[in-house]
Amino acid sequence: MNRTGITEIIILGFENLKDFKYLVFFWLLNIYVVTITGNVVIILLVLNSHRLRSPMFFFLGHLSFSDVLLTSNIVPSMLQIILSGGGIVLLGGCMTQFFLYGSVVTTECLLLSAMSYDRYLAICKPLHYTTIMDFKHCYYLVAVCWLLGFAITLITVFLLQTLSFCGPNVIDHFFCDLGPLLELSCSDVSIVKIDVLIFSILMTIIPFVFITVTYVYIFLTILKITSATGRQKTFSTCSSHLAVVCTYYGALFVMYVVPSRGQSLNMNKVVSLMYTVVTPFLNPIIYSLRNQEIKSVIQKYISVCKKHYIK
Repeated sequence: MNRTGITEIIILGFENLKDFKYLVFFWLLNIYVVTITGNVVIILLVLNSHRLRSPMFFFLGHLSFSDVLLTSNIVPSMLQIILSGGGIVLLGGCMTQFFLYGSVVTTECLLLSAMSYDRYLAICKPLHYTTIMDFKHCYYLVAVCWLLGFAITLITVFLLQTLSFCGPNVIDHFFCDLGPLLELSCSDVSIVKIDVLIFSILMTIIPFVFITVTYVYIFLTILKITSATGRQKTFSTCSSHLAVVCTYYGALFVMYVVPSRGQSLNMNKVVSLMYTVVTPFLNPIIYSLRNQEIKSVIQKYISVCKKHYIK
């Protein structure tokens, strides 16, 4: 039976900002606005440009949408907490925030795997690419990524709701992550930890290993290309995705794989900022700067807007 002793949770956020809180607030607000704008622009470009009607950009559109969900779930409440010097949230609201966060993070891991599979087929199996990676297959892959992300996190949230939360009701973080939530429980949390360990291996470690293996094959295939120009052109088609994978998984591994013993809470908050704020901010920048198709489409729309403005 769920024996909840607390109904509200105090989120401390960043306690030691003092005179810098307005500076940090406006810095994060600007990043949030640029993140939403950049990812929405990519989504609109993928939806409206015929040049971007390919599986790679179809997956990219869903990755940008997941970035919008992730930052919109974390950043607005974090900004309010910074201004107020802390915040109060209902226990149910805290679990809802974790549910959305966990679902999107899991989905992004799977989407990055689907994108690496797409690049593997395009570079290593070019003759079979169009028959294997048709849009029907793409829709299936994306649907599986989203369904697994939400279903797996829903299981964890269901297990969380069977726990007793007796206090204290204080979270020294800027959002409702799983670790701080478990520290509030006065029940045996071993089942939840086992559940999280199993699904973390299935949905995070295995996708990362899959991505690594696909890129080993991709690099080996690129090395077989005799022309230096051909090697560079082929590698440019997957360099943006590789850069996003490195930033995203790098932050996740530092947070959840590297032992936290000896790390300060402030360090954990900084690393959490990396994959909840900085990575979604960098993704559209990386793709717009390193992908020639997106750069060309953006330049085309800018030139069209300039012509209309001049008229």
